[in-house]
Amino acid sequence: MKATPTKIEGVYIIEPRVFKDDRGYFFESYSKRAFDEAIAHVDFVQDNESCSTKGVLRGLHFQKPPYSQAKLVRCVVGSVLDVAVDLRKDSPTYGQYVSVELTEDNHRQFFIPKGFAHGFEVLSDVAVFQYKCDEYYHPEAEGGIDAFDPMLGIDWHTARNEAIISDKDKKHPKLADFVTPFDK
Repeated sequence: MKATPTKIEGVYIIEPRVFKDDRGYFFESYSKRAFDEAIAHVDFVQDNESCSTKGVLRGLHFQKPPYSQAKLVRCVVGSVLDVAVDLRKDSPTYGQYVSVELTEDNHRQFFIPKGFAHGFEVLSDVAVFQYKCDEYYHPEAEGGIDAFDPMLGIDWHTARNEAIISDKDKKHPKLADFVTPFDK
């Protein structure tokens, strides 16, 4: 696997080594040993999967400490624009984001450490999205940031009034109204 660091410390784009022939392809989607060596020691404890249609925007979500989550995400069907926003207190990149297109064809994965808000927008007609988390989901610890906050300046492919967003996600605060629970 190839792990490429992004402009924000701790966030990586991962590209597996894909073996193709006339039967199709094969790749190792996760190896704890390779991940630990290339990125960090992370004990993933939960795998999640969602299926969404074009224009759905999920996020920007996070889990508050002590239940904060690191995530390893990928799109197995279709394509998404995946985004991680740095919410770590005193981080030189606080409030900045990294985005990457994850598709069924490029097989990329995105590693998002603890202390980040995460979200994605579906670019294809349908997308199946999978992610590993290093902490179990705790509903009382969930939080979010407004994905369309102009202060973040995220280049979504869909306008707010055209995006399909949950009622809960529509109520997230803007960054200026948010007090981060994440220490660096």
